[in-house]
Amino acid sequence: MVIRERSESPLSLVRTHEDRSLVDRCIGGERAAHRELFRRESRRVHATLFRILGSNLSMDDLVQDVFIEVFKSLASFRGESSLSTWIDRCTAHVALSYLRKKRPRLLDVPTEETASKASSPEDRVLLKEAARHLYAELDRMDPTLRLALTLHVVDDRPVAEVARMMDASVVATKTRVWRARQHLAKCARRDPALAAFLSHVSESSEGE
Repeated sequence: MVIRERSESPLSLVRTHEDRSLVDRCIGGERAAHRELFRRESRRVHATLFRILGSNLSMDDLVQDVFIEVFKSLASFRGESSLSTWIDRCTAHVALSYLRKKRPRLLDVPTEETASKASSPEDRVLLKEAARHLYAELDRMDPTLRLALTLHVVDDRPVAEVARMMDASVVATKTRVWRARQHLAKCARRDPALAAFLSHVSESSEGE
């Protein structure tokens, strides 16, 4: 798979010279450059995968898969976006491929940021449990809808950025997010804990 880029605003182009130099060194087969790129971006890749999938037994393998894809596709990097943004797209493709092949074995869910906004220890416990209900429903959701929703809602990325990561139009991405929300809203009608979590997320978003 070759990751194709789309143009971004000049304001979003960062570390252009450094990116190009590092890419050229990687393409040239410099192992030190490969290690440098992995050290620079691996935490970001892991965090994105964690928000999409929750923690699971395949996480380390998935991070490795992302960088295998990155190193295979680096020759197509043209510097029209930052290297980090380009790697985000590789991450999204790997996550989607994984979701389509098999359901993840969920061990934990990324609830810390949401729970930290709760007003009391009791609320934090309830929100963590409700987030587990959310990821249980996500495991049953169409992979494309899940990816769009988690990138936009859980990873807090703008719809336009999610569209670029998924190689989709903004309209298609908005539709996917809407359909995912509708599915969760239907589930929440029979799951009070999930309903409370979705309400909390909605209120938090409105306050930002």
